[in-house]
Amino acid sequence: MRIGIITDPRQLLRNARAEIGTAAMAVAVGLVAGFGAVAFRKLIALFHNLFFFGQLSLEYDTLVHTAASPWGAAIIAVPVAGALLVVFLVNTFAPEAKGHGVPEVIDAVNFKRGLIRAPVALIKALASSISIGSGGAVGREGPIIQIGATFGSILAQWMKIPEWQRLTLIACGGGAGIAATFNTPLGGVLFAAEILLVEISARTLIPVMIATGTASLVGRMFFGDHPSFVVPKLTLDHHALGPGLALVAYVVLGLLTGLAAMLYTRSIYWFEDLFKKVPGNDYVRHMIGMALVGVIMYVLLQREGHYYVEGVGYAAIQDVLNGGLKAGGVLLLLALLKLLATSLTLGSGASGGIFSPALFIGATLGAAFAAGVQVLFPGVNISPVDAAVIGMACMVGASTGAAVTAVVMTFEMTRDYHVIIPLIIAVSVAYSMRRLLLADTIYTLKLSRRGQHVPVAIQSQLYLARCAMEFVGAPFMCLDANANLGTVLAQRRRQHRTPRVVLLDQDTLIGVVSARAVRAARPGMAVDTPLRDLADTHVVEVEASIQVFDLIALMRSERCRNAVMTRDGKLDGVDSVLGVVTWEDLVESANLSDYLDRGDPPPTA
Repeated sequence: MRIGIITDPRQLLRNARAEIGTAAMAVAVGLVAGFGAVAFRKLIALFHNLFFFGQLSLEYDTLVHTAASPWGAAIIAVPVAGALLVVFLVNTFAPEAKGHGVPEVIDAVNFKRGLIRAPVALIKALASSISIGSGGAVGREGPIIQIGATFGSILAQWMKIPEWQRLTLIACGGGAGIAATFNTPLGGVLFAAEILLVEISARTLIPVMIATGTASLVGRMFFGDHPSFVVPKLTLDHHALGPGLALVAYVVLGLLTGLAAMLYTRSIYWFEDLFKKVPGNDYVRHMIGMALVGVIMYVLLQREGHYYVEGVGYAAIQDVLNGGLKAGGVLLLLALLKLLATSLTLGSGASGGIFSPALFIGATLGAAFAAGVQVLFPGVNISPVDAAVIGMACMVGASTGAAVTAVVMTFEMTRDYHVIIPLIIAVSVAYSMRRLLLADTIYTLKLSRRGQHVPVAIQSQLYLARCAMEFVGAPFMCLDANANLGTVLAQRRRQHRTPRVVLLDQDTLIGVVSARAVRAARPGMAVDTPLRDLADTHVVEVEASIQVFDLIALMRSERCRNAVMTRDGKLDGVDSVLGVVTWEDLVESANLSDYLDRGDPPPTA
């Protein structure tokens, strides 16, 4: 037995330099993401104070409601003014900065080899800070992710490192942005793993951990060692009134938020399609959308005393967590209006994230649900604060697809272990509900609409190393090359399944008639139709021990869709045929669709 130990000092030195270099670049990305989060918040504060009060100030506490603007009803025009600037910046300098950012990062990772243009970071920061500062109902997390990812890509291009390292640095930037914004380093690592990384291994995860840790330290220097929200101690450990009923209630909440996540995801793109039909150019469309947002803001100020839906909406979330917002009807109304305002903002062409609106909708829906349960079922122990926290996690996990991230981030923000069990259950239910109704997440739907289908899983190469013979499940039969359709139909009646047919002329393979071809021919063709007329004659013969990886390569190189399995790869009579494997078997039964989508197109018949 030989043990692979590197003894060459020069090789050891090269490996050490590579690891130190990767770690150093991860630190650099974390620093940029951390300081970028600080600078981005200051930009939002600058534009917010300028638009709402006509003041030059960098002080803005998002956990406190914005005071009534001296502009009065003219506040409706403030988002419109912001819209003009945003469209100019995006259309002139970086179209990639439009929207909520993360889909463009995923696009770069999966379809552009991790190449992101340098202007994107600057334009994204300016456009998003203007959108948020002028009242747009979007979040700051998406822009921070895109800014960090852009720097990671630029640094990698400058250093001329391999593609896998470039993709890793992009994930470092995205995860670090989340970590710095929410003070959730674990959540940042998991977000990168669930959404951005295309490889899960020590060589990719360790740089991400370094970057998120660095960004978190920078964030704590400026924002303090506390989460984005002040969450009171939860009451999820109280068992006097029956935890069983409470868990049932959280399952129902998960179902409802899963439905809401589907609506949230669909709504943004519904409005995007709607605004494309509005006559005029991008300026006109975005101005109309933001004027409607301005109307919602002003009406809420007059009726409820605060703008509520403007900007990131953290003040409203904090109200729910503090118990200041309790009325179920008002909470439900705010959830619906935030959904509408966010859809108008992004659908008409703004730049900003979807994370904060998801938190807002989840918190208000959760608290409204708890209020309703308390009225209908007084014996169920579920408080509005508990339900709001779980609703936030459910909404984020279901809409973004980052379910594990949502659970861990919520735990990091609450720092209460009693939240874990109901949180895991509710988020899992919400994610499953959204997945049942809509396969795409709020990130991937944008790409799917372009025809770019992102793999839904990172799969082990274990599938590729398995024996292809394992995927022979459909029945088959060997017939003489002169057989007709009637023979197959008779066999089908006996077995109640349509077999695949291997046509042989003594020891020569003529072709394969697929089950699909038999089913398609049966209604209209005569039973004496020669099977030769239905056969795929471009077939490969392979030995039964061939691995999936090798079979895929062979079928691609030969441009064929059917492989006949024999004992040793040679046809020696009927008894030597062990089965038929098709391209569809490999894609579906082996669950390799994501892997195959990354390579060449499937072979043609």
